Amino acid sequence: MIAFFWISLFLIFYAFAGYGLVLFVLVRLRRIIRGKRSIPLVEENELPTCTLIVAAYNEEAYIEAKIKNTLALDYPKDKIQFLFITDGSTDKTPEIIRQFPEIILMHSAARLGKIAAVQRAVAAVTTEAMVFTDANTFLNQEALVNLCRHYSDPKVGAVAGEKRVHIEARSDATAGEGFYWKYESKLKVWDSELNSVVGAAGELFSVKTALYESVHPNSIIDDFMISMLIAKKGFRIVYEPEAYATETSSANIQEELKRKIRIAAGGLQSIIWLKGLLLPFRQPLLSFQYISHRVLRWTVVPFLMIAVFILNILIVLQTHQIIYQLLLSAQTLFYAAALLGWLLEKQQIKIKALFIPYYFGVMNYAVIAGIFRYLFGVQSAAWEKAKRK
Repeated sequence: MIAFFWISLFLIFYAFAGYGLVLFVLVRLRRIIRGKRSIPLVEENELPTCTLIVAAYNEEAYIEAKIKNTLALDYPKDKIQFLFITDGSTDKTPEIIRQFPEIILMHSAARLGKIAAVQRAVAAVTTEAMVFTDANTFLNQEALVNLCRHYSDPKVGAVAGEKRVHIEARSDATAGEGFYWKYESKLKVWDSELNSVVGAAGELFSVKTALYESVHPNSIIDDFMISMLIAKKGFRIVYEPEAYATETSSANIQEELKRKIRIAAGGLQSIIWLKGLLLPFRQPLLSFQYISHRVLRWTVVPFLMIAVFILNILIVLQTHQIIYQLLLSAQTLFYAAALLGWLLEKQQIKIKALFIPYYFGVMNYAVIAGIFRYLFGVQSAAWEKAKRK
């Protein structure tokens, strides 16, 4: 029992903090041996031709601002195309897009899901690179150039941009979302420098068109699968923090929970579909990153957290050793803070010190809920966007 307790505690620590420490050390060693990876310096005429693809479903509240943001992006005018696909939209989204002749509009009345729309758009692409971004996110002016310059390296098959979450000064527990993404962004910087990012987020990422592989229409987190299928072929996914997509946080913690459960269900689905990466024989470094950064968090760690707390109580009742008493006290205080954050949010009382433990608890509950939703076949692949502030 004690051995299982310590192994479980180690895996929990490793998944959320230890891997970051290991990455930090490995990146420093790599810099000593090979030097720091340099940012490509590419002339304008050396950039690849590119298509920016936006899948928009009933986004009339955002779409005009998104178009104006898109048309203001820096990129050689003779090398860029903008393609918006609005399949299934029943509001004014298509009508608004038609007002801008610079935008290629694809629209069908049938709603077959986001991935079906994306793959219909991809079939029409003739450029060397593609960039995918969401309709409710806004890009920095240099985003496209900063993404596509990496294709000067033939080993690069995809580029992941940075997701930034705008947090209001007077926020609720979704402020934990902003903290989480800052930490994740740092891990991605190190992942990329060591070898490859483990997947890309749909808010902003790019792929070489020739390497794009259609994913199954039932794919829940298609952006992750699209990028990982390219990594599986032996190409790097580079992380580019100077290309970023900004969006507001979820409208409330319930909306964030809905989004996290869907991602967790998709995470388990992806692990099953990418089971070859669990064996480190073909790409040992990528497998190490994938298991450390994704698989542990999306599978065993939330269950181990429950086991560690229960085992800690049993060990304290049997041994009375001070180390186990301190660990139980620390766990109790942490979960009490998360529970208090939940209770205070219901009363609309905001204490920022409780945001992080509350959000951490929500994240791990979402993994458990997502696993059960996927196993029992109740998680739809249809894209249901979370409400945003």
